[in-house]
Amino acid sequence: METANERISGRNPSFIFTSVFIDCRRGGSGVKRKFSPLSAVSIVMVCVMLALSACSSSSNSPGQASAPSASAATTPAGGTASGATSEAPFEGWVEGLPKIEAPAGFNWRQFEGTKLNFISENTPPSSALAANIRIFEDATGIEVNIEQSNLDLVAEKVGLDFNAKNANYQIIYADPYQILTKHSRNLVDLNTFNNDPSLPHIPGGTEDFIESQLQADGYMGDTEHLYTLPYDSPTMVLAYRKDVFDKYKDQFMKEKGYDWTPSANLTWEQYYEIASWINEKVKAGVITEVKYGSGHEAKQHDALQCDFSNVLGAYGADYFEGENLGSVGAAKPGKSLLTSPEAIEAAKMYKKLLEVAAPGSTTWDWTGVAEAFAAGELAMAPIFHENNAMFEDETKSKVAGKVAWSVLPKGPKRSANLFGGTGIGISKYASEKEQKAAWLFLVWATSPQAQYMILKSKEAGSTPTRHSVYNLPDVQKGMEPGTEESKAMPNLLPMKAVLEAWKLENVYMRPKVPQWPQVDTIIYTELSKMLFNKQSPEDTMKTIAKKSDEITGA
Repeated sequence: METANERISGRNPSFIFTSVFIDCRRGGSGVKRKFSPLSAVSIVMVCVMLALSACSSSSNSPGQASAPSASAATTPAGGTASGATSEAPFEGWVEGLPKIEAPAGFNWRQFEGTKLNFISENTPPSSALAANIRIFEDATGIEVNIEQSNLDLVAEKVGLDFNAKNANYQIIYADPYQILTKHSRNLVDLNTFNNDPSLPHIPGGTEDFIESQLQADGYMGDTEHLYTLPYDSPTMVLAYRKDVFDKYKDQFMKEKGYDWTPSANLTWEQYYEIASWINEKVKAGVITEVKYGSGHEAKQHDALQCDFSNVLGAYGADYFEGENLGSVGAAKPGKSLLTSPEAIEAAKMYKKLLEVAAPGSTTWDWTGVAEAFAAGELAMAPIFHENNAMFEDETKSKVAGKVAWSVLPKGPKRSANLFGGTGIGISKYASEKEQKAAWLFLVWATSPQAQYMILKSKEAGSTPTRHSVYNLPDVQKGMEPGTEESKAMPNLLPMKAVLEAWKLENVYMRPKVPQWPQVDTIIYTELSKMLFNKQSPEDTMKTIAKKSDEITGA
């Protein structure tokens, strides 16, 4: 809070005189009063003394120049030269979270009547926001329509809208790989708004976002331009049936000689052995709780590339030779690395894994494998962790209370867990008014208090992208099975595994390059041929490498 002297020092003497003179002329009822000449002289003397005090305070403040600064002289409407702020009118803040604040006197309803369209993949956070959008609309008078579709359709619609420069969608769910890599030039640099003294800033600053997610979601090519704010954080980790692994642990140990409980020490070779063993026991009628040992999202779809990438990274391989492609990305990725011995071994292992996986795996995307797991068909599967809310919902799942999580198995190099998060940005083709209204939405929608609300939502929203939310006591308790907090926030149950997966040595970030959508299509198309025995793992990797280099010009 600013002090009285700070408030005064930001004003010139004539303003002080006017303020005091006006204040002296107003009584409690607003009726003018009469003053004697002596009273008037007294008023003038007080004003002069205040003016001198203000000048002295300003000149003696350490680090301040004697002349007014440019920013102080040109403070925009709604801003303050002294940096005073006021809290936002949104409900839901709790102690321990950074607050949404605006410059003192900021009018949160200045864009009242503005209508915004937000296009998003059909994800838990967007469903939760749609269910609670009145919080934002009631406070600002801005109407937000949230349109949700599958990611392929979102990418298509956004591309058409950008190409036509229409701004039918002012707020964009900018998947880093399908949208941001190709269309960053069509998004507003959010630093424009975050550095504007007349507007609210990111509560807690960008440093409250998990750094790896801010880089993957927010930047493209450099860190000078911020195109989106981290919005959701789905990550592939290993879901497994704790009841099955507990019940048959001793039997497996007796036959195979090691503890099969999924952990950071489990390898992909052991995963294959465990899946095969469960399949055998299911056929023999020994294990009746599940139908298959494992399942995968291996449909000829982006999901197949995601599933394969976990194994590729675990074997120490990658798609391209360029540096920092998984963080800030680059326009040119360099030559493909898929002909390396590590990549070929990863392809062989992936084909091997699918040979013992549930037959439906080659028809499942990320939704399909999650639904199969919820139906009780699978003992284990690499799954995006935010599906746990569905798993713990007894109206949608047969496995409630029976699920545990671990980081994905490791290969010769490491455990690699694919990050699938996305940020939200603003179309540069929207009007200035729409852009500023959209900025207010972004500030609220990605704020700690909104993310906390989404986490606790009945719509089973996503897990936060904010450090501050994870530091809340009840969120910490929610990571422990059996607690009331875990029942209220079921998506926290995988978080111990996910937080381990987010460590730099464990997370896998796909390459952010403009050509990625085309390369992605090549990857899952050729991998699908491999899975149906139409080509060998070696030929698959060579074909992907050759076609990728043709697209990128390497």
